[in-house]
Amino acid sequence: MIYLDNAATTLRKPRAVHEAVRRAMHAAAGYARSGHAAALRAGETVYACREQAAALFGVRDPARVVFTMNATHALNLAIHALAQPGMRVAVSGYEHNAVMRPLALRGIDPVVLDAPLWDGAAMAERAERALADGAQLFILNHVSNVFGCVLPLEEIAALLDAAGVPLILDASQSAGVLELDVSRHPCLAAVCMPGHKGLYGPQGTGILLALDDRLAQHPLLAGGTGSRSEDMRQPAFLPDALESGTPNVPGIAGLAAGIAFVRAQGASHILAHERRLTREFVRALAPEPRIVCYAHPAQTGVVSLAVRGAPCETVAEALARQGVAVRAGLHCAPLAHRTAGTERTGTVRFSFSAFSTAQETGQAAALLRQAVKNL
Repeated sequence: MIYLDNAATTLRKPRAVHEAVRRAMHAAAGYARSGHAAALRAGETVYACREQAAALFGVRDPARVVFTMNATHALNLAIHALAQPGMRVAVSGYEHNAVMRPLALRGIDPVVLDAPLWDGAAMAERAERALADGAQLFILNHVSNVFGCVLPLEEIAALLDAAGVPLILDASQSAGVLELDVSRHPCLAAVCMPGHKGLYGPQGTGILLALDDRLAQHPLLAGGTGSRSEDMRQPAFLPDALESGTPNVPGIAGLAAGIAFVRAQGASHILAHERRLTREFVRALAPEPRIVCYAHPAQTGVVSLAVRGAPCETVAEALARQGVAVRAGLHCAPLAHRTAGTERTGTVRFSFSAFSTAQETGQAAALLRQAVKNL
């Protein structure tokens, strides 16, 4: 199988990830609940991952690394704590439903920073206008999961730093791919990410970097934490405030190994590899006039395309029969498709990882060109 659906989940993991999961399954139990060897091992495993994540993202206190089930869970925690009903919230034109639906549940109709695809300067200008109009919270998708479009984080964060307005950053597609040092911008209140994409961890893992103290004051879930058991109130300190119940210790062990892989490779190296494959892929498709690629030199390893005269689902099914794994549709991000004008048709998305190869890329392009001739 040629697996090019890494924007959903990186299927191919470093061997160390599988080994770490197996070790934890056999030897770690009773996290933060007991003093026996298996419980202590579970605690050490989880803390080691906190340290790995803190080092990767420039977080000074590992206790601010909160483990979640996925990015959606992390975003819900952050939005629950920071987006109050009646608040004026600004979002990018690329947000995932993991942002838009929690806002809707809180009765918030956000201001959308509408800007043309790839136009970072226009996005920054819209952000400045939203600030002038009284926006109290920003939620930004760092990299579009549909188009690989990188938002101008530095420019917008500088505006928010000066204004003292908090930012929730959805790093679902950027964590492990783009360099991110959270200490650079005081406006960063929360950074949310999955473990199973660019961090090469198992599914069922995620991280919330809880950088604003208000997150600990408004937990979404309450329950056992292994601390302050005599108090019926949820602990008000991190990470316990936001980590109720037994965590996914085997998954977190694998996530630590995945983060270690990213740190060893370097996010910039992984990004350069993915961008090189993206350019080669787009170049190989250029001779086929029916294929429309949404491509830009600055995009990450995510590229969407459409085939004139063929539904995107039909294209993806034809590729699946040839052993090429991609995703078709709206990708849970109808707002991004509205921005690009593809909301009625959707797109076929190809996404690369550190384990994708030039040979696979060329084969996928050739199979797509052949499929288009038969559609």
